[in-house]
Amino acid sequence: MSTQSNDDRLIGALLRIPFQATVERVRKHLAGAGFTDLTMAHYSVFQHLRPEGSRVSELAAQAQITKQSMGALVEHLERCGYVVRRPDPSDGRAALVQLTARGEALVQVARKAVQSIEMEWEAYLGSTRMEELRQTLRDLITYIEMHKHR
Repeated sequence: MSTQSNDDRLIGALLRIPFQATVERVRKHLAGAGFTDLTMAHYSVFQHLRPEGSRVSELAAQAQITKQSMGALVEHLERCGYVVRRPDPSDGRAALVQLTARGEALVQVARKAVQSIEMEWEAYLGSTRMEELRQTLRDLITYIEMHKHR
């Protein structure tokens, strides 16, 4: 148990605690909807998968894991019917990972769970503070993306 008060938590905890609560809530919603064959590691595939499909190497880079690890996650999701690999029209040697109907259904359940969390937080914080939080996070993302190659 931590002896730190809420007032002196470092930024890592201030970001991690709401993130972990969000992931746990999404996991519960997914399990309640029958999506019980996933681990938290599989979520990274869905978080980074573009609507038109993504290469395994792109997914791995975005998730900051090895291509082999991402390949294993994608293989599991493919066996479970969430994704399919199709030839990349821009490069016949490569494959794009795309959602199936089951994968789309999972994404919709996850989105509804996140929307529920956002509504709950907005009810607690108020709409002005919630929008300020969103804008502050957007600003931080912009800053981080501009400076990550230094």
